[in-house]
Amino acid sequence: MTTDIRKPPATPAKRPVPSPFEDESLWGRATLPRTLLSRALSVPLALGFTVFLPLFVAVQTGAGVRDAAFWLQLLLTMYAGARLSAMVLTSRRKLLQGSFWLFVYMAMGVAPLAQAVLGQVPTPVVGPRSDLTIAIGLVLLGCTAFDVGVLLARHRPAGRAGGSQKESKPVMAHRRRLQLLTILSFLCSAAFIMKLGGPAVFFSSRQEIIAGIEEAGVSNGDGQAGQALLRGFGTVPALLALLLYTRWLITSKFARRKVSIIVTWAALAGLNLIVNNPISNPRYWFLTVMFALLFTVFPVSAAMYRVALSMAVVVALLIFPFADRFRYDEKNYRPVETTSFLEPMALKDYDQIGMFANTITFSNSGPGHFYGRQLAGSVFFAVPRAVWPGKPRDTGVMVGQWMGTVNTNLSSPIWAELWLDFGPLGMGAGLLGMGYASARVDRRYAKRATRRSPPGSLISVVVPLVAGYSFILLRGPLLQASGRVAIAAMCLALVATYRSDKSTTLR
Repeated sequence: MTTDIRKPPATPAKRPVPSPFEDESLWGRATLPRTLLSRALSVPLALGFTVFLPLFVAVQTGAGVRDAAFWLQLLLTMYAGARLSAMVLTSRRKLLQGSFWLFVYMAMGVAPLAQAVLGQVPTPVVGPRSDLTIAIGLVLLGCTAFDVGVLLARHRPAGRAGGSQKESKPVMAHRRRLQLLTILSFLCSAAFIMKLGGPAVFFSSRQEIIAGIEEAGVSNGDGQAGQALLRGFGTVPALLALLLYTRWLITSKFARRKVSIIVTWAALAGLNLIVNNPISNPRYWFLTVMFALLFTVFPVSAAMYRVALSMAVVVALLIFPFADRFRYDEKNYRPVETTSFLEPMALKDYDQIGMFANTITFSNSGPGHFYGRQLAGSVFFAVPRAVWPGKPRDTGVMVGQWMGTVNTNLSSPIWAELWLDFGPLGMGAGLLGMGYASARVDRRYAKRATRRSPPGSLISVVVPLVAGYSFILLRGPLLQASGRVAIAAMCLALVATYRSDKSTTLR
């Protein structure tokens, strides 16, 4: 007589409860243990961003006033620190959300808090103190709306939630069209280089670049469309072609065995060293280039994602304020001299909160809201002022001229742009839409940017590029940022295809 001994059914492992800001649909796949930080590292990091650094800045001595604006600024900094910590500690890469919270934490949080402590601002705040308090409150409202949009993005349409509909085909890079884009990038960059007098000027200073553009006759008076198109076509196609070839070489053994592909990549790298180097370009654009390259080279590394976000805080605090060494030539350069680590954050790079307050004061002084006029100027940036005499100016330039400042190259953060056009409700709706779109794109990027994704997958290149450029879009003005966005869109439309056969796409 045999006894039937059966093993008891295995108890299913408990599925971890997702954060309110996590996409629950992605929890079906196992999370590798190495993608999660230990508590010994995660707790100090979260406390450092959320509590220790803001309080350390707040307790420093300075001439600032501890009023409602100060405490509201401290609250905004701690809120942004908590959200940035959540981005760093998440088990999945969220490039768009991570770049948003990194910008908010540094440019709208820590830096303005340091300015409030010192009582020094990079750009004068011309209105009453109450306008500054309103500006900080509106930034906090916009951040909350962004988070609401992220929460709404968790809920899929009923048809897709059950998986009854087929997933849309990924957009791929067409091989022949990529070759056409490469030729176009060399032609445009060569024209840009020759227009300014040769490669040597790109290793002198940004002042020399601006002077070369003016001598070339493409920057006349208030019209900046010609300058934007020249710089855009000279830099953007070359960068996109380099990113696509880099992605191709990293993910394809076939590409690494083809001498022609390696030579083309090397030539594109050399071209980008000329037109996209940190000497001849604004720091925010070079930050875009480095961010896009980093996450194209390391598309699935959770460790690199965390290091990039964490180290970016250190770079923004210690390096970024001093990184304008090549803005001027030797004669006009004046090194920054500081007696406190807070003083560099009171420089012009971090004037976003103050400029938002000045935008509110400007609006209240008579013009009111523009109801989409500024946005229309950004969308139709390429229309010459000779054709459109009433074309809106950059919001930062417009407010700066109203203030009477000598240098009108001032920022206009997305909060100010949306508020000036559509008021507080429109601003909240715009930030909510940004949060929704960022979460949806991040979710799709996490699904498709994997080690097994095809070499020609465009999302693996586009999302890192947009994440890097979002620093420029968030800082504003939008009119200045529109040129490169439109050129990048045209280049992507040129190479994009839904066909996935090996004869047309990268392999």
